[in-house]
Amino acid sequence: MDKHQARLILSWISKNLEGNEFPRSHGKGLVGNQSGQWRYRIGDYRLIANIDDETITILILEIGHRRDIYQ
Repeated sequence: MDKHQARLILSWISKNLEGNEFPRSHGKGLVGNQSGQWRYRIGDYRLIANIDDETITILILEIGHRRDIYQ
């Protein structure tokens, strides 16, 4: 990932997830082996995360291009 794309992703996280009481509103729940995790679309990139409801904490597990992220 180049620096420009990394900045866009950080900006998206800052705008859409930081301080958000309902972070699931921007994502989609995963199924199968990744059940319980959430996916966020950021252009051609995907962010995979776990969400702790008690503290409203988002733990980012992985960020990658959509063609590679689910492998």
